[in-house]
Formats: sequence, structure tokens, C-alpha cells
Amino acid sequence: MNQKKLKPMSTKRIISVVPSQTELLYDLGLNEEVVGITKFCIHPHEWYKSKKRIGGTKNLNIDLIHSLQPDLIIANKEENTKEQIEELQKQYPVYLSDIYNLDDALNMIKDIGKLVNKVAESESIVQSIQIAKSNATFTKTYLKTLYLIWKDPYMVAGKTTFIDSMLSEAGLNNCVDQSRYPILNMNDITELNPEVILLSSEPYPFKQKHIDEFQNILPSCKLFLVDGELFSWYGSRLCQSFEYFSKLNAQLV
Repeated sequence: MNQKKLKPMSTKRIISVVPSQTELLYDLGLNEEVVGITKFCIHPHEWYKSKKRIGGTKNLNIDLIHSLQPDLIIANKEENTKEQIEELQKQYPVYLSDIYNLDDALNMIKDIGKLVNKVAESESIVQSIQIAKSNATFTKTYLKTLYLIWKDPYMVAGKTTFIDSMLSEAGLNNCVDQSRYPILNMNDITELNPEVILLSSEPYPFKQKHIDEFQNILPSCKLFLVDGELFSWYGSRLCQSFEYFSKLNAQLV
């Protein structure tokens, strides 16, 4: 599943199959051009209610996509399946992002801006993210941190993930050495002995009861329910991430 070089185009019918990039398209002012989104594209809410939903990120309704006759599809290497994207690439221009860190995300925002002739708007979003980053302050840094994304089994964000890079941006030290999204049991977690555990709001909706469970086992660990979108969405929502990281950091002192 390779990214094919695309030139700026006059797009009239765009389908986005990635939630964070759907929100980016909205913030670029492409309300009329976007004709299809996934069932997980919950932002903006008015698009979620009004745009045609073409399945899930990993289970796209290819026939419905064909019926919408897109002239551009916005996809992502991790969030979408190789087989479906390669099938779509045979018939449509597909922009395929591959995001591992903040620089990748900023470059993606600029690339899409150029592609859909929204250069000024995309550069404004990038500038807003960079200003937010420069304004962020962290007092307590490099604490050993575990970021959980799933339960039964426990799945965590490891190295070579965008979440791992955002933990670093938030002044935290991911204590997991494995790559991608390893599965851990409770013994594994206690052996890691994290100073901080972050329980994400997505994809698994952790609640206060899960905080209580971990607190009983790791009484000295600081535990927080965190907004997963601000750690894992790599579009325009990054404008909000760094202020959030600053507030979270302040609670670690």
C-alpha cells in the first residue's frame, strides 16, 4: 500500500476514511466538497449527521464509495486496510498518510492543503499548532508513563506510534519498549512499575472504576482518564492538544 504522488487538483467530491483527517477537511472549509465519511468520523457533529457514511475505517463499503463517484479519497496507512485501499487506488486518486510523529502530522496538513487548493488555510492551522506547542509549559517531566487503549486484554501504546510521540511532546516517558500496540497482563504492568498511567477515552472508553482497579494494585501510581483524541488525532485537533498537555502536566506535580 504505497502513496502515489498526487498533484493539486480541483476536487468536487471528496471521501475521507480517517476521522482526524475528516475534521481537518472541515477546518479547511471543504463543506460542499466532502460527500462521504466513516461512521467513526464524529467531528464535526453536523457532518456526522448529514454526510453519507461509508462504513468503518477498516470495513469500508466499497460499493457505496463507487456510487458517490469521488474524485479524491483521503486515507491513512494504519487506520485503513491495505487490501481495500489498493482496490480503491485502481479507480480513484487516494491520498495516503503515514503518521508517526508531530512533524509527519504537520506535513500531512500542508500536503492536503496543497492538494485541495487550501494552502493558506492549512498553513494557518499548522501555525496555530506550532504556537500552541511553544506556549506549552511542563513542570514535571519524563515520568515513566503507561498509556492504555484497550481492556480485556490490556493493550497499550508502544514505540513507533503517534501516541508514543505525543507522550514525548507532553513531557512524558513511555515505559513500554515494544513497538506498536503490545498486549500486557496485570503482572506485566506491575513489573513495569509506571509512575503514571493514562487511560484513554478511545478506542476503549475507560471509566473511573478502572482507575480504582489500578489504584488498588499500584497505590503510588498517578492515574488519569485522558482525552484520547488529543493524543491520537493528527489533524487540526492538534490545535487543542498542547494546552491540554500543559494542564495534565500540572496535575502531576
